[in-house]
Amino acid sequence: MMQQQQHHHHHHHNHQHNSQIEGSSNPPHPSNSVSSVARSLLPTRRRLKLDPASKLYFPYEPGKQVRSAIRIKNTSKSHVAFKFQTTAPKSCFMRPPGAILAPGESIIATVFKFVELPENNEKPMEQKSKVKFKIMSLKVKGVMDYVPELFDEQKDQVAIEQILGVIFLDPERPSPALEKLKRQLADADAAVEARKKPPEDAGPRIIGEGLVIDEWKERRERYLARQQGEGVDSV
Repeated sequence: MMQQQQHHHHHHHNHQHNSQIEGSSNPPHPSNSVSSVARSLLPTRRRLKLDPASKLYFPYEPGKQVRSAIRIKNTSKSHVAFKFQTTAPKSCFMRPPGAILAPGESIIATVFKFVELPENNEKPMEQKSKVKFKIMSLKVKGVMDYVPELFDEQKDQVAIEQILGVIFLDPERPSPALEKLKRQLADADAAVEARKKPPEDAGPRIIGEGLVIDEWKERRERYLARQQGEGVDSV
């Protein structure tokens, strides 16, 4: 019992705002101190659900940039920002690199990775353990624009949701993982296409990178066409 109190005191000291709520909402039971430690170490279960849950699958194509896909769902009751990090930023990136999800909302993100050529006589598939990906999460207050700086401003509130390892798949050999990857990549591509099409009645909206410029060019072309048309009429 003594240990438990000490521990609770220690916990209280670290997470004042949490422990009061924990204390009041959970009836005390013997493993209370253990579960509060577990909770402080595992805030992960609360915010995002990842599919695949702990691995990113890539087709093994040496010398090429290949893609993986991951569905990220906000399973919490508040808006959550997520951010993606990698140990190999030169050869890997994710689209989108981060976003804010409403409760229950999910997004399918695409991860791009350059596959190195195997060195010497190393077996190609042995490379997989070198690169790690990390998904971080942060609770945010309602709807806002995603900016990576959110994570710097509130460092102490950031949780590591998952560290993802890499698994290479033989693109020539059919497998359930490969089929699933193909399905998820098709979904991700469809989602990107859907985001590109601006709603008919809305004004210019910034959707993704570079799309506003395309829209601006189209408008300009329409405008010029109209100018020419009017020029002809007025002659």
